[in-house]
Amino acid sequence: MCDDFEHWRRELKVSGFTFVKDAIRFSFPIVESIKSILPICDEFIVNVGKSDDGTFDLVRSIGSGKIKIIESKWDPSFKYKGRILAQQTNIALAKCTGDWCFYLQADEVVHEKDLDRILKSMQQELGQERVEGLIFNWIHFYGDYSTFINSYHWYQREVRIIRNFRGITSWSSAQGFRLNGRKLKVKDTGASIYHYGWVRSPEVMAEKKRYHDSLHHGNGWEKKYKKEEFDYLKHIDPAMLNRYNGSHPKVMEDRIGKREGEFNTSKSTHILTFKDIRNRISDFIARKTGWKIGEYKNFILIE
Repeated sequence: MCDDFEHWRRELKVSGFTFVKDAIRFSFPIVESIKSILPICDEFIVNVGKSDDGTFDLVRSIGSGKIKIIESKWDPSFKYKGRILAQQTNIALAKCTGDWCFYLQADEVVHEKDLDRILKSMQQELGQERVEGLIFNWIHFYGDYSTFINSYHWYQREVRIIRNFRGITSWSSAQGFRLNGRKLKVKDTGASIYHYGWVRSPEVMAEKKRYHDSLHHGNGWEKKYKKEEFDYLKHIDPAMLNRYNGSHPKVMEDRIGKREGEFNTSKSTHILTFKDIRNRISDFIARKTGWKIGEYKNFILIE
């Protein structure tokens, strides 16, 4: 354990956990994701789905004694509404032994500047059993590492740290967590999750979309998305996009440095829809008043 965090640890034990499959094929930053919170974890459970692209060896190459790798075989018949993603999350969660369990998906990374804040939150809330989880803010990058989604219609907050209670399990398509079916009572860490799931080459993004769609709609769905390249500029209303001027987690430096290609939102080919207009109006109201109409909240926030 890094000495910089020892003053918060006391009797606290933290389990990191995640699942991943085909990380190389789909360009998941799984190594960066794990490394980003490894300094504040006592153990890190990684559920690696059977892959043919070297994903297992990639995770093993991190070389930390904290990492415990388990292998699983995904059931191809269990592709409906993304439930296999929750199932694979729960397989990793079941192996966690910590007081708190810190979950990251394979395309989510934490900034090193937030680690002390996160560890402090876990320590402060450890004795408050009414607090069942901790939430984070989200930064959704889109197309490249300098553009992010500036709209609350893409979820802005979600649970990523949960108390190691029986009954708390991954919910829906691994979006968040529930306790015996109900929303968790949570506190806000004030920290952010850097989400890079929409930053891939157009070719890899198209392949990933075909596969991801099949997890929600069944195997036959892969054939319905036939494009060889994903059209970022056509897919989204450019009014939802903003330039990002902040820093990225240090673990992402090499990956960001290798990124090629131009992403210019002024060249958008997106066709405006009624839904886009409705979202623009509600985003405007939210920025002016703070009122977020119909905001997605998969938790009960304790003030």
